[in-house]
Amino acid sequence: MYWPGLSGSWLFDDYPNIVENPGVQPSHASVASLTRAALSSPSSLFKRPLSSLSFAANYLVSGLHPFSWKLTNLVIHLLNGILAFFLARMLLRSVRNKPPDPMPPLLAQEGVVAALIAGAWMLLPINLTGVLYVVQRMESLANLFVMLGLVGYVAGRLRMLQPTLHPDTSEPSTERHNGKGLLLCIASLIIPTVVGITAKETAVMLPLYAFLIEWIVFRFQSSDASHRSRSVLSVFVVVLLLPMLIGLAWLIPHVLNPDNWSTRDFTLGTRLLSEARIVVGYIAWTLLPLPHWLSFYHDDFHVSTGLLHPWTTLASILVLGLLVVGIFAWRKKRPLVALGLALFLGCHLLTGSIIPLELIYEHRNYFASFGLMLAIIPLLAVPSAQPHARLRQAVLAALLLMWSVMTALTAYAWGSPLRLARDLAARAPASPRAQYELGRIYIIDSHYDPASPFTPMVYAPLERAARLPDSSILPQQALIFFNARMHRPIKPAWWGSMIASLKAKKPGVQDESSLAALTDCARKGLCPLPQKRMQQAFEAALSHPEPDARLFATYGDYAWNVMGNHSLGLHMTEQAVARAPDVPAYHITLARMYLRDGKLAEAQGQIRSLERLNIGGRLQGSIDNLKTRVEAAHKNSP
Repeated sequence: MYWPGLSGSWLFDDYPNIVENPGVQPSHASVASLTRAALSSPSSLFKRPLSSLSFAANYLVSGLHPFSWKLTNLVIHLLNGILAFFLARMLLRSVRNKPPDPMPPLLAQEGVVAALIAGAWMLLPINLTGVLYVVQRMESLANLFVMLGLVGYVAGRLRMLQPTLHPDTSEPSTERHNGKGLLLCIASLIIPTVVGITAKETAVMLPLYAFLIEWIVFRFQSSDASHRSRSVLSVFVVVLLLPMLIGLAWLIPHVLNPDNWSTRDFTLGTRLLSEARIVVGYIAWTLLPLPHWLSFYHDDFHVSTGLLHPWTTLASILVLGLLVVGIFAWRKKRPLVALGLALFLGCHLLTGSIIPLELIYEHRNYFASFGLMLAIIPLLAVPSAQPHARLRQAVLAALLLMWSVMTALTAYAWGSPLRLARDLAARAPASPRAQYELGRIYIIDSHYDPASPFTPMVYAPLERAARLPDSSILPQQALIFFNARMHRPIKPAWWGSMIASLKAKKPGVQDESSLAALTDCARKGLCPLPQKRMQQAFEAALSHPEPDARLFATYGDYAWNVMGNHSLGLHMTEQAVARAPDVPAYHITLARMYLRDGKLAEAQGQIRSLERLNIGGRLQGSIDNLKTRVEAAHKNSP
């Protein structure tokens, strides 16, 4: 199903994280280069070192050819599927004999149902971006450790509850199993969580998932079924409750700080209202994956501004409430249904609540969709003797066929950048990002040749994207960039629209990237851009409170290298260093500027800052180069 998609190219966040990130492109494997790679991710404050190291490994093997990167993602997905099978089979066995609705005691059937759960999960179209979207290896790799931890936890609990004969008295005994099983549970909660977090922070949810399994399936039973296991309760106090309280204490001040929401078009309140619609929507997207729902780009989503604006907000909140009630109601009668829904909702507690992330991403369902399969597949994959068995089996077959066909068709589209861009633009006609991406692909395929058939196709999708509400300046930047490279007139309306957009709201990451792209093109002499217009754009972007350090660094680059205004360039770069003192690139640039202006003491100050950031020798090459230049400057000074 996935094979046609492996021949595709990079997309969206692949560029800042991989293609344009020299940190994950080492020329050789060494402690310094791998440390630099591990700490190079721009996606998170925690850097996600394991994911970045896996990117570096791919680069060392095959360079930037995306096929092997996507193939690596597919292997990770297959490994996750194997673990999903084992986890599902163990859970099926765990609930098999629980009253009042025990499952049929056929191990062969448990294997078949577990295979159907894992197979359906691996084929779900909503999980495609976790495979073919290279950067989302972060998600699938983190979930590899989540699955591994849950398998280990369930195995440990089953071991704790399995009686054996005492070697001396031949009486049933669980003492030995309790100790080893408890150790396995603890190790399975702590080690995979810690390692998984280094791939992506979503692995922190592993203890919560284990708690839900414990609460619904094992019910904190001890070896003596009439008592609860105090040791299991104590484990969750240590690995779940205390870290959760500490995390909330750290997180809530950030959440309540208005500055952390300034680059978003939603507030804490409107985010929570919107996420109710989104989470309910995820259920529909998973089970009935219509193309216009699984459109990859969701920047055309309209934020909820009240319970009835739109009315689906209140309806979605009621649906979520009913699902929570259902979890409690079905916990004993239908434990797998209750557990599946609990895992689905629990998965979205991190990304669908108070943290000011972007509202929607399909890959956030990578683990959550396993919960839905756990809830639904056993209800449909029933023996022929069960009531309405033929109907249920037919529904399951239809779902599997639909999921497989949709995944295959979507993977085929992902196999070609042009096919994918056209497909996604058709799926999301109101998405500025989708329309921009189509125009960008036309630019690439035109090769800046006026005679190319793709050249006249560039303008319509980009101008359409620029007119859409809440668009970034990516479309205007692409239009300006393309005409500048083609030595064609640049419409004043494009500049006006871009500057007005930068004035209207605080620039986001895409806006900053757009200005950086124009700066890079101008510095290389490829784009003859009017300096006055570029200055107006930078001033508009910097007019908002607390501008990002990247804006100052980019403006400093433009002022120094394009305008020749060293005073302005130096000042802007100093501002970038002041706002982001932990970014080595800013210190390196500032040190070079100081050296150019003969400010040797100031340059040495930046070198000392770099030495403090030189973890594992990752910056040693740059530090040595700067020191050599300082020494040369001292020798040449009068």
